[in-house]
Amino acid sequence: MEYVSVNPFTEVLEKTYEGHSDAQMMEALAASHALYQSDWSRRSVASRLPILRRMASLLGERTDQYAAAIAAEMGKPLAQGRGEIMLCAGIAQYYADNAERFLAAERIETGVGDAVVEIHPIGVLVAIEPWNFPFYQLIRVVAPAIAVGNPVLMKHAEIVPHCAQLFAELVTDAGAPAGACTNLYLTIDQAATLIADERVQGVALTGSERAGAAVAANASKNLKKSTLELGGSDIFAVMADADVEKAAKVGAAARLANAGQVCTGAKRFILHKDIADRFLELFVQHFGDAVLGDPLDPATTLGPLCSEKALTNLVDQVQRAVAGGAEILVGGKRPDRTGYFFEPTILVGVERSNPAYYEEFFGPVAQVFIVDNDDELVALANDSHFGLGGALFSGDAERARAIASRIETGMLFINLSSTSMPELPFGGIKRSGFGRELSDLGIKEFVNRKLIVVGGA
Repeated sequence: MEYVSVNPFTEVLEKTYEGHSDAQMMEALAASHALYQSDWSRRSVASRLPILRRMASLLGERTDQYAAAIAAEMGKPLAQGRGEIMLCAGIAQYYADNAERFLAAERIETGVGDAVVEIHPIGVLVAIEPWNFPFYQLIRVVAPAIAVGNPVLMKHAEIVPHCAQLFAELVTDAGAPAGACTNLYLTIDQAATLIADERVQGVALTGSERAGAAVAANASKNLKKSTLELGGSDIFAVMADADVEKAAKVGAAARLANAGQVCTGAKRFILHKDIADRFLELFVQHFGDAVLGDPLDPATTLGPLCSEKALTNLVDQVQRAVAGGAEILVGGKRPDRTGYFFEPTILVGVERSNPAYYEEFFGPVAQVFIVDNDDELVALANDSHFGLGGALFSGDAERARAIASRIETGMLFINLSSTSMPELPFGGIKRSGFGRELSDLGIKEFVNRKLIVVGGA
């Protein structure tokens, strides 16, 4: 498999990266396994936390450098790239500050003796990660793994090899020993071989349904723990009593951020009939305000899609939606310019019989639906193969909270768009995957919760 860095704004191939051989892959695995068996993984949690503190510091110092690398390799505007790096710094610092508490032994009240559950590392992990947040996706796995003492072998997406290299160098520069976090340019078959190896004890994947199904099947076949963070078709629901002006502005930003290439991005806009016309009027205006351009230009708010393949797929998807009866309210095509751009697009009239109804649009395309009441809102929200996140806007927070409890997702936000913070567990249900990352839940996904009981105490 070829790893290439192509600038999605200029469409110019910047560099090709040579893949790792089977021998190099196994050498890396041996080094990681040796580290796991060493004193590094057996020492106290506190002994590894200086690595995370230094990572947080370096991320702050290198924010502009890393944001520029993200912009050049996958097209994210600078301001959004800086936000990604700042979030990464926050995640590293969060686990540096809280990991000891999260991983402390837990005492159990029992009549058979003195019982505690200790938390220990389990071994080498494989992280298979996507391109849309090239640093953030990695640190969600690597930061808690370092705290726990699990070495990580990374297979990043084929279109962000430079970002993968920079991240691995970051961990090394922060003082992590060789084998703690290793970047590998692997084929899909090589990754499958790696997961099957008895020295690997877990695999974390963020990506597509297809990739998730294949990785989970391989992990299960080999009795390995896995976590999957997959796609989403998140709702952005606006109720009749909502602040429509605020909702339209937040909704447009939530759909267009990262050119719509966000698993938790607002994708299905569900509007109460009483505010639908006003919302759409404002929504169209905000879409029209998007500034397409060079992601390295601070004035740009909407960059290109990550690759020519991504653009081709989105063009085809929109065309199929229209063929199935959808109407394009605005946008709908690739603009006549260099770069893998797609116009901000709003689709209406997407019926349940339209293939687009159940699809995830990974680009700046919004689907709009209108409902008469709360029950219709909930039914439409739950009529999805996905169950990642979503947002509800309402003037009555308690009413919105009651509706949120009826919606089948892993995350739901009221009067703000879906977001990610170190302390908030991230993950979904249905075809959006299983397991959680971040927070105290994420750090305990790949650990041994060992029960020790002293009888007669």
